[in-house]
Amino acid sequence: MSDLPLDVPLSVLDVAPVAAGAGAGEALRHTTELARRTEALGYRRFWVAEHHNMPAIASSAPAVLIAHLAAATSSIRVGSGGVMLPNHPPLVVAEQFGTLEALHPGRVDLGIGRAPGTDQVTALALRRTMEGLSAEAFPQELEDLIAYFDGERRRGTSATPGGGDMPAIWLLGSSGFSARLAGLMGLPFSFAHHFSAANTEPALALYRDSFRPSRWLEKPYAMVAVNTICADTDERAQWLAGPSGLSFLRLRAGRPEPLVSPEEAAAYPYSDLERDFALERQRGQAVGSPETVRRQLSDLLARTAADELMLTTMVYDVADRVRSFELVAEKVAGGLRRER
Repeated sequence: MSDLPLDVPLSVLDVAPVAAGAGAGEALRHTTELARRTEALGYRRFWVAEHHNMPAIASSAPAVLIAHLAAATSSIRVGSGGVMLPNHPPLVVAEQFGTLEALHPGRVDLGIGRAPGTDQVTALALRRTMEGLSAEAFPQELEDLIAYFDGERRRGTSATPGGGDMPAIWLLGSSGFSARLAGLMGLPFSFAHHFSAANTEPALALYRDSFRPSRWLEKPYAMVAVNTICADTDERAQWLAGPSGLSFLRLRAGRPEPLVSPEEAAAYPYSDLERDFALERQRGQAVGSPETVRRQLSDLLARTAADELMLTTMVYDVADRVRSFELVAEKVAGGLRRER
């Protein structure tokens, strides 16, 4: 086991997973339950991710869900991990998150991504025009968004709410583009290690090398998102991880479905290629008993020097999801209730 202590803040990334046989309403209620519990445990942030056209994910409207979660909690920071800017005009994002910041001052994070978070057909249905869908437009749209929060008029328009109500802005990424942009702008950066593990260390190096002090930060601040499933034993954690692996496999095959039970996932007739794919996706993540997860997260911290870790736990039953975060807080990190 690594001797490196988990002395960085821990946070939560959730997608409101929809279990087979259940509905979106139940998934959203479970996410609310998880937000309340992780707040009590001492986690710093609770973010929800924007995805579309995915039957296993109910967090397609982050601003709406964040408003609900903020009202259901009292101190944990709430935010997006992230809002996919190509899907929305910057004015709309400024008004939505300006409203959230005005209602819950000092508690809102606006994590922004440059990917659509869906397929191109759905992305076009969201935006209704090809304009703005390419990555090349992202820096300009980000500049427009920040200008709205600063109270500037863009093309004759201003954001109300929005102007003067700026949430904490983060850039998210799974490659070098957003890492470098975050560095050049002096913004905090969150890397999606949970689905792009091979790019984590190069992207963080690029972020730190590119960093310029700004009105937001004097020095780089990097958060790493990691799949984390903690259970009483390694065997149970691996069993609980089965549905997530199968869901991702089906998504990559163009057949997205709600999250099946661990029993159904264990009974699935994996080909050798599919099994190798599922095992490769777990590489570099944290799945196991508290001792195993502590070693895995400590190793990740040693390799990345992350300032914060954001844990995402996609399992079938909400009780197992809650239990995973409890075990991490109490047995992996030794308690999160102290101020970090």
